Amino acid sequence: MNTDAPSSEPLLLSVAERRVLEIQTKLHRWAMNDPHRRFVDLYNLVCDPAFLLVAWDRVRGNKGARTAGVDGQTAYSVEAGQGVEEFLDELRAALKSRSFRPLPARERKIPKAGGKLRRLGIATVTDRVVQASLKLVLEPIFEVDFLPCSYGFRPKRRAHDAVAEVHHFASRSYEWIVEGDIQSCFDEISHSSLMDRVRARIGDNRVLALVKAFLKAGILSEDGVRTDTYTGTPQGNILSPLLANVALSVLDEHIARAPGGPAASPYERAKRRRQGLPNYRLCRYADDWCLAVSGTREHAEALREEMAQVLAGMGLRLSQAKTVITHIDDGLDFLGWRIQRHRKRGTSKHYVYVYPAKKALAAVTAKVRAICSQNTNQPLEELLLQLNQMLRGWTAYFRWGCSSATFRYLRAYLWKRVIGWQGRKHRRTTWRALRRRYGRWPTDGEVILFDPAKVRTKRYLYRGTKIPTPWLSTA
Repeated sequence: MNTDAPSSEPLLLSVAERRVLEIQTKLHRWAMNDPHRRFVDLYNLVCDPAFLLVAWDRVRGNKGARTAGVDGQTAYSVEAGQGVEEFLDELRAALKSRSFRPLPARERKIPKAGGKLRRLGIATVTDRVVQASLKLVLEPIFEVDFLPCSYGFRPKRRAHDAVAEVHHFASRSYEWIVEGDIQSCFDEISHSSLMDRVRARIGDNRVLALVKAFLKAGILSEDGVRTDTYTGTPQGNILSPLLANVALSVLDEHIARAPGGPAASPYERAKRRRQGLPNYRLCRYADDWCLAVSGTREHAEALREEMAQVLAGMGLRLSQAKTVITHIDDGLDFLGWRIQRHRKRGTSKHYVYVYPAKKALAAVTAKVRAICSQNTNQPLEELLLQLNQMLRGWTAYFRWGCSSATFRYLRAYLWKRVIGWQGRKHRRTTWRALRRRYGRWPTDGEVILFDPAKVRTKRYLYRGTKIPTPWLSTA
């Protein structure tokens, strides 16, 4: 696709965003009209000034804008030194001349549950902008091929949709759940298998070479040793979630084509039940997935082995320890939520409920405990501001479920911890005096401690296949 010649005047962000949206809408429509179309002229879009400016804006607005890659440069240092316009002009010239080469990602290890470490790859600012521009071009094309059962890192989709889908099918006779855990997913994806799937839609060799260059860029470890990357895509890169979805969509497609999958008609599903055969539905959020099975445990075990064989084609393995099969009466944890069937209080009927998992509650109480264990020299106002910011985000995520009891418990725990902090700060002051000064519910001036119990909970409605894309509305 050819682009207009660059103007001598600076490009406004609003104009660039409108141009990018228009082109994305065209790409999405063309890909949707012809499922077998291979796009052969996309590199000019990656180099387009509008795409690079929008890509820069997204990199600049990201939380990691203050984090430097191996070159020590951040988005803020680019603004303060070279300037954004000159930076993007030089980057565009390097892309047009094919002299651009991505640098290795800087390794950073962060703790994860169970005491293990998650390895992140922090790319340079320049590489992040190019990756963001690539994503702007590739995402509307691959979104056409992604199936409704996939929810992670996709526009207008969220974790609540995935949880609502598991709840929906678990309430409708899909009682056995295969909880899938892919071992080191982002580190072990086969490059050759991934590029084969990318080539199915992308025929521009320049774009394919750029994607492959990012996959092969390597990692600079924390001790300064560079290692080549023969598999995987660094977790933390802008392009990695899209590439991971391209790779893991093999699971979605396998289940979609299977005789007991979503393509089966109600008659066919009923016929399979009469014959003692299983029906099943897949729900995937990035590399976390659940397979809901309407059948027996033996059916679920057979399907688990089948899924392992499908993943082996992408160079991936299931974790034998973490991939478990559970009945909905025993419950499962998925994306921070507990999904389990209980008897409704006061009745003999059983329903599937969704509420915060114990691990999620333990994580937030640990954060409250850590904040309230800080130095008591700071004023109460600063403590309340830290707690309020963290609690508002946590309750906003978990308000879409049966969370009232959890929020009430969190309120009591929070009050106890803050009152304990006040007692340590004012050791010689009685509780009655502290209550007169700060109130029964901790308050300092205009800052009031956030009360989780006042958050209104609501059931998240299952949207099914009716989730729109960002591009159809303007088509």
